[in-house]
Parts: sequence; C-alpha cells; structure tokens
Amino acid sequence: MTTVRTVATHEVVSAVYPRPVTERDEVGMAVGKAIDETLSRWSYEVRQSRHPTITSMRRFAAEILDRELADADVPLTEEERERHRSAIAAVLSAFRNSEVMGLARPRSRLILINERAGVYAQPDYWDGRERFYEMKSYAPRIIPPDLGLQMQLFQCAFPGVRAYWAFFDRHATPVVPRIESAPPLDRAATEAVLRVAYRAALEKGLEKVLEYIDSPVVRYSVHVDDPA
Repeated sequence: MTTVRTVATHEVVSAVYPRPVTERDEVGMAVGKAIDETLSRWSYEVRQSRHPTITSMRRFAAEILDRELADADVPLTEEERERHRSAIAAVLSAFRNSEVMGLARPRSRLILINERAGVYAQPDYWDGRERFYEMKSYAPRIIPPDLGLQMQLFQCAFPGVRAYWAFFDRHATPVVPRIESAPPLDRAATEAVLRVAYRAALEKGLEKVLEYIDSPVVRYSVHVDDPA
C-alpha cells in the first residue's frame, strides 16, 4: 500500500497566504456559502428537468444564510440580514440567465505529486469536457494572488480543460455576469505551483492510503529539494 499526505486546495492557499478571519469575513463566507449551495442546488434541479421558482430558491438561500450566521455566532440586525438577502437574490437572478446555469459540479480530483503528496481540487462548474468555471460573488479588478493560486491548482487538476472565472458581483447594482478566461499555465508556472502544493501537503496533509482514494488521480513528477 502507498501512503500519501493530502490536503484540499483551500488549505494550500491558506498555507501560502495566511490571514486572520474577521467578523466581516465570517459574514462574507456565510453569504458566499448561501449563494454557492443555492446555485449548485438550482443547477442540479435544472439538469433533472425540474424548474423550481426563483422565489423558492431565494427562500432556500435565506435558510442557509441564517444557518451559517448562527453557526459562526455572528449577530446581525434584521435590516442587515435583509440587505444580504437582497444581494443574494440579485446574484440568483443574474445566474439564471448566464452560461453557467445548469452546469454540473465536477468530481473532485487528486493532484498527485511525486507519488507522495496530494491536493484535492474541485472547481464549481464544468461542461464535462472543454470548460470549467470557478464562481465568485464578488468581482476584483485584478485577480489577487490567493485566487490566482486557487485557479492554478484547478488547472493542474484539469489539464487540457479551459479555465474561466464566473464573477457575479453581489455588491453591484445591477448584478451582471462577468465571464473571464484564466491564462493557461506554461510548464514553468505548473512546476512552480506543484512545488508549492507539494510542500504544503507534506507539512499540513493527512495521511491516506492511495489505493483507497476514490477520486480520479492526476499524476505529476516535479523536481523538489527533498532528500527524503
């Protein structure tokens, strides 16, 4: 049996770009979770030839928002909650008419580096063959380094598939979908990302038996300064 150390993509990003989580971050994560879960559910229902109303999806999102805020123990006034519910509703309306609507979430893949370290990677949506999308409910003018690393790991996990950002800025009025292609990874960039991921997995990862891992495995070999 082969033992490997594995981490999730977000753990690699956090290891490379650590930062404290503020109450504002907690609220943003709760809103993001409500949006992500609702859109994933909505796309699934559409693929099953069911068409829930946008009202029911707004209600579903509001329930998730309340749950996440309670779990994070973040107190908000009813006025603040309503403001976030309105922003979520605007994202849902924009998503309904976008090219991402109805797409599936791909299975998580394991980036296996040098048969020792693995990173689980799973973007938000894909068309099953040519494109994958990572969705954000905000729209930075310039892609920050942490988001860039996240996308690069997804690109390593899905080689040959074109990568796109799907921005739905909940802070904007109106919310307008913005689909942007991510630059392809050349060999040097791929190796640099893999080295970063390799170190993070060995330092932070949990040991797993490779033969028992169910996810599709994408193998890479890269030179690292690793005497072991």
